[in-house]
Amino acid sequence: MKEYKTVEFESKNEFVEKKSRFIGYVKPVKTQEEATNFINSIKSKHWDATHNVSAFVLRENNIQRSSDDGEPSGTAGVPTLDVLLKENLVDVCVVVTRYFGGTLLGAGGLIRAYSHASKIAVEAGHIITMAPCKILSVSVDYSFYDRLNILLSDFNANIENSEFTDNVAVTFSIRENTVPLLQDKLTQQSNGKYILKEIGEKFAKVE
Repeated sequence: MKEYKTVEFESKNEFVEKKSRFIGYVKPVKTQEEATNFINSIKSKHWDATHNVSAFVLRENNIQRSSDDGEPSGTAGVPTLDVLLKENLVDVCVVVTRYFGGTLLGAGGLIRAYSHASKIAVEAGHIITMAPCKILSVSVDYSFYDRLNILLSDFNANIENSEFTDNVAVTFSIRENTVPLLQDKLTQQSNGKYILKEIGEKFAKVE
């Protein structure tokens, strides 16, 4: 499977346009049910809002959905969805809540406002790249631990666990196509003393 981009965590951001308040919410989701639950939770939270516009994209079956929630057709849900598509994001849901401020924005103004609310929400959620990774472990002497940390950092490895006993056992995930090069570097720096042990695989953050 190929790598993909999503957001790292649930977040929000907001702005005001001609006295209308726009609050953009974003959350990583895996299923249509998760997306629907998130949308409903925001609607429940902002039951008194004028609109709760939503959009989500799922990697599974390439599902794309959007809702104008009462705004003129094409001025809210589609622009919100377009932000996700232009950023090539998947497994993500955005809800933009609007409290009407009394001034009509017009079709162009609505499109710009919902696009902006979606974009700042996505940025607040922190865009990351997920890729097929190997989960590896290696046990090293304390004297080599700092060098190992530098080496893993150079390869954008995500350290998942470190156990400090007679030596240091480190478990981490790393993009699978970089494993051979990492082993080569580790062999060079440790004069062949340390060997990586593969213990699994998963999709994980690589940048």
